[in-house]
Amino acid sequence: MLDDPRLAQARGPQEPPLIEQTIPAFFDAIAQKQPDHPALVSRHQGRRYSYGELRTASRQLASALLGLGLRKGDRIGIWSHNNAEWVLMQLATAQVGLVLVNINPAYRTAELEYALNKVGCVALVTMPRFKTSDYLGMLRELGPAKLPQLKHTVWIDVAGQGADEPGMQRFSELLARGNPDDPQIDEIAATLAPTDAINIQFTSGTTGFPKGATLTHRNILNNGFFIGEAMKLTAADRLCIPVPLYHCFGMVLGNLACFTHGSTIVYPNDAFDPLTVLETVQAERCTGLHGVPTMFIAELDHPRFKEFDLSTLRTGIMAGSPCPIEVMKRVVRDMHMEEVTIAYGMTETSPVSCQSSTDTPLEKRVATVGLVQPHLEVKIADPETGKPVAPGATGELCTRGYSVMLGYWGDEAKTREAIDAEGWMHTGDLATMDAEGYVNIVGRSKDMVIRGGENIYPREVEEFLYRMPQVQDVQVVGVPDRKYGEELCAWVIVKPGQQLAEEDVRKFCQGQIAHYKVPRYIRFVDAFPMTVTGKIQKFKIRDAMKAELGLQEDKTA
Repeated sequence: MLDDPRLAQARGPQEPPLIEQTIPAFFDAIAQKQPDHPALVSRHQGRRYSYGELRTASRQLASALLGLGLRKGDRIGIWSHNNAEWVLMQLATAQVGLVLVNINPAYRTAELEYALNKVGCVALVTMPRFKTSDYLGMLRELGPAKLPQLKHTVWIDVAGQGADEPGMQRFSELLARGNPDDPQIDEIAATLAPTDAINIQFTSGTTGFPKGATLTHRNILNNGFFIGEAMKLTAADRLCIPVPLYHCFGMVLGNLACFTHGSTIVYPNDAFDPLTVLETVQAERCTGLHGVPTMFIAELDHPRFKEFDLSTLRTGIMAGSPCPIEVMKRVVRDMHMEEVTIAYGMTETSPVSCQSSTDTPLEKRVATVGLVQPHLEVKIADPETGKPVAPGATGELCTRGYSVMLGYWGDEAKTREAIDAEGWMHTGDLATMDAEGYVNIVGRSKDMVIRGGENIYPREVEEFLYRMPQVQDVQVVGVPDRKYGEELCAWVIVKPGQQLAEEDVRKFCQGQIAHYKVPRYIRFVDAFPMTVTGKIQKFKIRDAMKAELGLQEDKTA
């Protein structure tokens, strides 16, 4: 309900109380209560852990990390798709106060160099390679000269297989050196506070560089707990997580929602594959399934969809980009997910601030992002004054409460821009709130593009394309796309006397920036549409492309 019926501002329930523990203290209690209960199934690796086994393995890894000379507060990166090693790193780092830095596996050399140096990573755990990506090759290309603070590189191996990598350690050998009964683990755990930084997640910045949102035990442990509460998770639930762990979606809405309720985590694969998801849900009798709308569409439209028994499914979360109403209805009807919920948030708020519950009426679930989560406040603010607008009016969604990040790592100025003096995190998203407190996202801050759940700030791509010697000016916008929600389009002004083709631009991007940031549409123009004061009108570029390509936007919640 609204605080004042005349204002679009609401606070969530104050019960149950916030968890004032660290992640290891909370996880230990669950593991000791149900040591033999299944905690993790990593199907593509053929590995299973009970809660007791996962606790032992994570403590062993924590001991091994201390053995490298890492100390409380040090930053350690994880550059990998979904696997058992990822979740072991999540638990082990929290156990001894190391700050886990999530690195997107789509990052290439320029992005990796920036991210590792920005937060001062001392160690990095990485996949050796995946499909066409050679992660160890990229690290060698950068070398110690470009990564002066990086002292340890650990590659995720299959024990006893493959050649050794000079100057790098195998994960299996590192783990073997640890001792789960190492007395240092509990000594350090006793010094940890719930408000300590425990995780850095990079969010694309309008400045053209990613910003490191710094999150605490209290931030993500509570957010995971209340997400699980909205899904009504119990120890009987088995949650299929095809969404990436390097995002909050996998790490918090997936792993921590399960761990706080004693549920079982199921990873179908290292990266998304719709057929593997369908096979996994059936074989593992999963009761929940997460995904961005693009993933659910790929599963529903798979030619073999009807072969699979998905009758065990009950709940799950659809988030990451606006959910087409028709897709939501198909998920409920054809995938048996009658209790599917919609979540809204951003990395800087741990991430979820609004969520529908399993018993929210379906019409509200398909048309809104639900109500404010417990212990949080949301207001729809007038962008000029910061004051709440009237119910039903559009304004900027702002969040306040336990979930707001500590700040952007090493960037006080950007932190102050995002979090105001009263503690409100300004999301840059446009929204409305009705008289019952249900929130509807109606648009986004002017430029951000969401492609298949990945947030892209065009400025970052523009800054990169400016490096091409033939480019005089460039503007990047999002255009509607049936598969991904949006795709990138670049309008390029070529320098006089220079030649440039679409293929040249794509080649320049290859291996340097993540594949999803490479513009799908490239057009060469003589000028950009501008206002009389010289401001570029991106909406006119977008409209021109929609007209040229015959694109239209799907109706979404």
